[in-house]
Amino acid sequence: MKIIEVTTNHDCENFLRFPENIYRTDPNWCQPLERDIKSVFDPQKNKFFKHGECVRFLAVNNKKEVTGRIAAFINKRTSAMEDQPTGGIGFFDCIQDKATAFALFDACKEWLAARGMEAMDGPVNFGERDSWWGLLTEGFTPVPYKMNYNPDYYRFFFEEFGFKNYFEQWCFSLKVADRPQEKFYIRHAEVAANPDYTARCLRKAQLAAYAEDFRHIYNLAWARHGGGKELEKNQVLSFFKKMKPVMDEKIIWFAYYKGEPVAMWVNIPDINKIFRKFKGRFGLLEKFRFAMNFRKRVVRKMIGIVFGVVPQHQGKGVDAYLIIEGAKVIQSENLYDDLEMQWVGDFNPRMVAICKDLGAYRSRTLITYRYLFDRHKEFKRHRVL
Repeated sequence: MKIIEVTTNHDCENFLRFPENIYRTDPNWCQPLERDIKSVFDPQKNKFFKHGECVRFLAVNNKKEVTGRIAAFINKRTSAMEDQPTGGIGFFDCIQDKATAFALFDACKEWLAARGMEAMDGPVNFGERDSWWGLLTEGFTPVPYKMNYNPDYYRFFFEEFGFKNYFEQWCFSLKVADRPQEKFYIRHAEVAANPDYTARCLRKAQLAAYAEDFRHIYNLAWARHGGGKELEKNQVLSFFKKMKPVMDEKIIWFAYYKGEPVAMWVNIPDINKIFRKFKGRFGLLEKFRFAMNFRKRVVRKMIGIVFGVVPQHQGKGVDAYLIIEGAKVIQSENLYDDLEMQWVGDFNPRMVAICKDLGAYRSRTLITYRYLFDRHKEFKRHRVL
């Protein structure tokens, strides 16, 4: 067996196609869209190349068959904010062979150490935390769009190599028709009595305005978490335009105080239900099939991707106000059956409490692991927010 760096078009194709060998008989796996994976490693499409770099490796056996893959990357802006310079590894897939897995981990460790890193997190993404982040350890059911899925034996590889649990990522689910706890209605009534607070759902005809509202709330509520960089206007508007075809206006909600955006609850339909039929491809035919299925509302599950309140309005019941305002429409029109909230870190007790108060149950767990190159250095878990 040997580890080779991905350098040729043939290598790139092997990197893209290898997971099919691992998941071919797994009914829960949804093959990611090829264009989404390719864009991660394209400097023209991935803005993280502006302040980072990455490499891809393949494991090849004596018969010249690919037996594993992995990527390593450095985000110079975030690595310097850790207790030690920390890189990342991701897009790991491997046959059930410890020697192959360890060889891939070692290749990443050597590449990162040569560039001044002293630790590595994985499996993570060369990008934002909302995509391909963490190792699935509980809840081996079909996952939402751009969420990692993996065989359960990967956990053994990571922990046996010496990775430790840096933080857990919890997904919560509930039935949309279920009535929230009474205290949500009480808090809602208190906020609704104040005419300075209003709530409304997104309108695609005013996409740019809502994109700016999203950016305003995000930069106040999250900009200092996991990187510290504020979102830029063009960046958010581009994201909204890309998401427009899969947006359902009635499940994206904003709250305002005297006209200023102060909270948001952003959901999208579980589009993987449609994508899983396309086997990673998304050409003209697939786009047509997607549009037809989307209009027919074949998707009955929605995915909560963002929920947050700006610091100045936290603890005032705005979260309950926004949830109940949205629920009035979503429940009355019977738009969806199920809601799965994208992962919440175990380091965020406030958001975990909101999920539990809603009556949601933990439906999925992923783990972000960290490996310190100095095996004598004290390991510290992610700080609690």
